Amino acid sequence: NKWRIVLPDNGRQWKDWKQVSTFYSRNGIRTTKYTWFTFLPQNLLGQFHRVGNLYFFFLVILNWFPQVEVFHREITMLPLAVVLLASMIKDAIEDYRKYQYDKTINFTKTRVYDK
Repeated sequence: NKWRIVLPDNGRQWKDWKQVSTFYSRNGIRTTKYTWFTFLPQNLLGQFHRVGNLYFFFLVILNWFPQVEVFHREITMLPLAVVLLASMIKDAIEDYRKYQYDKTINFTKTRVYDK
């Protein structure tokens, strides 16, 4: 049996419990970086803050112009797509593990000692 001990320092008594519990009803630990809706945009924004990814993206854009085209367009996009996909998978796995750990922490039994 593992217990977390929470020591409140707000001076509230048990008579105010209902009001306090509705005010803090969603109180929980959340260390994840993404949600289902924000994963793709936030991850892509984070990926393109790296100089290497911007360089490969610049090469992909340059290759779309016929005057500068060196390789086929698909071949130029391949390294960037592989790196972005691998990084996205890694970030998704890490964030899911954080979510699972947060869930176990948030559902553990706690004892609250009041002054």
